[in-house]
Amino acid sequence: VHWTADEKQLITSLWGKVNVEECGSEALARLLIVYPWTQRFFSTFGNLSNAEAILHNPHVHAHGKKVLTSFGEAVKNLDHIKQTFATLSKLHCEKLHVDPENFKLLGNVLIIVLASHFTKEFTPACQAAWQKLVSAVAHALALGYH
Repeated sequence: VHWTADEKQLITSLWGKVNVEECGSEALARLLIVYPWTQRFFSTFGNLSNAEAILHNPHVHAHGKKVLTSFGEAVKNLDHIKQTFATLSKLHCEKLHVDPENFKLLGNVLIIVLASHFTKEFTPACQAAWQKLVSAVAHALALGYH
């Protein structure tokens, strides 16, 4: 992926303001609520029976934070995203058997979460840079499936 200086700046400046715990939890919760079939990958999380249960589930909160913390590695390594996610790709493919389409869904949900949290900063140019980033991360995570 080729990044312009402007794209890198838009991504890193917004990332510096992101509350990883809050946004990660919200993104994963939204994924599980909006796309309920994704819940099958989280059978050990306990009660995911409705939106309220998901929003207050401590396992969802913890894993959402973990996911977004990992996503932060992409921000730190914009020029090496494939290498950064090689191990996670292998894990999700070989051990967890996660449908790679879910990475795209989560990326799109993350865009919505960021837009809702950063209404002024999340300009169309910022969105374009972040859309490029979530697409690159989803692609990198799906590489283990090919």
